[in-house]
Amino acid sequence: GLDFETKLIFKPDVAELLERELRKPGYVARTMALGSNTDPYQPVERTLKLTRSVLQVLDRYNHPVGIVTKSAGVLRDLDILTSMAGRRLVRVYVSVTTLDAGLARCMEPRAATPERRLHAIAELTRAGVPAGVMVAPMIPGLNDAEMEKIVEAGARSGARHAGYVLLRLPHELRQIFEDWLATHFPDRAKHVLSLIRETRAGSLSDARFHHRFSGQGVYADLLLRRFARATRQWGLDEA
Repeated sequence: GLDFETKLIFKPDVAELLERELRKPGYVARTMALGSNTDPYQPVERTLKLTRSVLQVLDRYNHPVGIVTKSAGVLRDLDILTSMAGRRLVRVYVSVTTLDAGLARCMEPRAATPERRLHAIAELTRAGVPAGVMVAPMIPGLNDAEMEKIVEAGARSGARHAGYVLLRLPHELRQIFEDWLATHFPDRAKHVLSLIRETRAGSLSDARFHHRFSGQGVYADLLLRRFARATRQWGLDEA
């Protein structure tokens, strides 16, 4: 599983390629998503600064962007984000998987701590950058009991928006997660996998667009209702 975070493929000329696309006749600007496939603030970003170069292009072209990250490294680009926020061109979601420091070390040992992620939300908000908390991924039977507490913590840190994603396990991620679960939570591994299948029509993944993020079935519907209630309570249910 370490290949995913130790072997990265990147385009050193990504900013130039992006600008070339933006300059094409007939290009229509729509919000660009950074962080939908992999985190734009991998540790190597400290030296490569590719995400920063992309943001510089988007800032120069007045192009809207949405960012999702679990890294406090987003604060390194606060100057650009503040500039873009002044023109309502950016929104940043910081993913908070758990508030339990022990579980966080176990689940994401090389990622920012929950405290640092909440601090990032606070700093973004203080700088005038629209920030949200992404309660993700929600893993049935493992961290989903924290949903309301994470929404509350995000709101108290200054978040004005919220979203959540239910875990799905496509392709090789299934085996990686099953092995991790058996190693760290052998007492509940079967139960967790059973609940995931319950939300994924008997499978561990569902690629359908309107189902992949929230799942389906009784358990998934309950999570959706809990999330809707928590976001209403803390004023994070605005578009």
